[in-house]
Amino acid sequence: MKNELHNVLSGKSEVRFGKLIQAIANYLKDGAQTSSTSQNNKYYKKEETKKLIKYISENNLWIDIDTSQYVSEGAEQKVYLKDTEKVLKLNDSIYYTSWKDYFYNLLLHNYFFPDTAYNLKGFTTDNNILYAVVEQSFVSITERTDLAQVKAFLTLNGFENNRNNDYFNPQLGIILEDLHDENVLTKNDILYFIDTVFYLTESFWSAENFNS
Repeated sequence: MKNELHNVLSGKSEVRFGKLIQAIANYLKDGAQTSSTSQNNKYYKKEETKKLIKYISENNLWIDIDTSQYVSEGAEQKVYLKDTEKVLKLNDSIYYTSWKDYFYNLLLHNYFFPDTAYNLKGFTTDNNILYAVVEQSFVSITERTDLAQVKAFLTLNGFENNRNNDYFNPQLGIILEDLHDENVLTKNDILYFIDTVFYLTESFWSAENFNS
């Protein structure tokens, strides 16, 4: 599976709504520094944002948002209704030290949870802050999510619960966080993961065990 995920992140393999996300991730990866020091440096992300804005402008990816359809917002994103079946989410990648890692998160979500896949529609700005605009299916809740069911589902898929609502897959080297009952919804006894936070560890990028 690790080989397959590497191919998804690099753009060698397809994933639902992945084409544009893969193109941007590869654009940002090209020529980027890879040391952990640079990845955690605010200057690095500032320069990366400038590079991303150049790509957005050159590829006509700026879009307008109907702010009258505002629904809610959290620390990482703002949510707007698009219609009865879709929502738009504006994310400024605040949870990530680089935009590239945010786009990797989108690709991982779309790989593991294709029924709620993110469709990157473009970008916008608000108060000089850059936001990615993703479209996602609207999930009508029929019952409150049982976090024990979430834990059981993820355990079956190789993710170990290491604290609260955070998980780690030691075989893949992937962290999956913040899976509380507002980020995992339940409709007709089926779990829908609508907001995920994936992080890739150094072990994910290691050349060992790629055939797992």
